[in-house]
Amino acid sequence: MIKMYGIPNCDTVKKAIDFLKRNKIDFEFHDYKKDGITAAKLKEWCKQRGWETLFNKRSSTWRDIMDNNGEVKNETEAVKIMKAHTSIIKRPVIEFNEEIIVGFNEKEYLETILKDKI
Repeated sequence: MIKMYGIPNCDTVKKAIDFLKRNKIDFEFHDYKKDGITAAKLKEWCKQRGWETLFNKRSSTWRDIMDNNGEVKNETEAVKIMKAHTSIIKRPVIEFNEEIIVGFNEKEYLETILKDKI
């Protein structure tokens, strides 16, 4: 089963949802805004892909809080900020076959999620 993490009104998340629905792929959606995210889950993702991949320094949320936090130097700091400000996590994060895909890239989705259907 695929589990997608994100924010429902995010354009990138909408593209990923459309892709999965268009290809008739069942998934569960986890809304950061309603359900939050645990530090343990963030650490698990960081172990797989690195905190730099998950932490969106281009987000408006990061720009809003940057003055108070300065630069993020390590995973511990990044996890703390991502847990408190889920909008900083790059979206969507998709758990699939015990791995994660970060962001929306149709080619990557085709090569990973749909590889058995092609």
